[in-house]
Amino acid sequence: MLNQEKLRIPYPIVVEGKYDKIRLSNIVEAHIVTTDGFGLFRREEKRALLRRLAAASPLIVLTDSDGGGTVIRSHLTGMVPKDRLIQLYIPQIKGKEKRKAAPSAAGTLGVEGMDDALLYNLLKPYASDTTDPLTRAKENPLSKVDFFRDGLSGGANSAVRRDELAQSVGLPAGMTANALLEALRLLLTYEEYLALVGRDNDGNT
Repeated sequence: MLNQEKLRIPYPIVVEGKYDKIRLSNIVEAHIVTTDGFGLFRREEKRALLRRLAAASPLIVLTDSDGGGTVIRSHLTGMVPKDRLIQLYIPQIKGKEKRKAAPSAAGTLGVEGMDDALLYNLLKPYASDTTDPLTRAKENPLSKVDFFRDGLSGGANSAVRRDELAQSVGLPAGMTANALLEALRLLLTYEEYLALVGRDNDGNT
């Protein structure tokens, strides 16, 4: 763990999995979105979220420097305009992540196995003090309580209401309540959400 302050990155960072996200969380304050490995290929809601995020802000792509990471990076490049992607690459370093019993097929470390200082220096050029709304998701109070209160979960017509809300912000129908909640916290301020569902801060509709 570095003794320096965390880098504040105004762009969402796309990584492969949760352990990559945990590693980056040690050194940056940013939206870190996982592709869930190859799950990106079969999850339309994840692809739609990334397209929507890319429309609002460039995305930093930081996948592993192995075959799998290359395939995922290529897929992202095919679904998002190239000028909306900031391509960053980790070096190919032989080794094994501590949590794994054996090395990867390529025998190299992934993002989760990189030294904090290396990742810090890689991302430092993109740090900023910007107050872009995309950097403030942790402060967004939108929660499952709001979804239940607004009929987006726990009700007979909740799925229909979620589909209508999702499509109004450019996301696909069929998203689960948890997936839609994560997406909306990234894409909207709380006030924008309230306006969409027709409720004010005092709970009046």
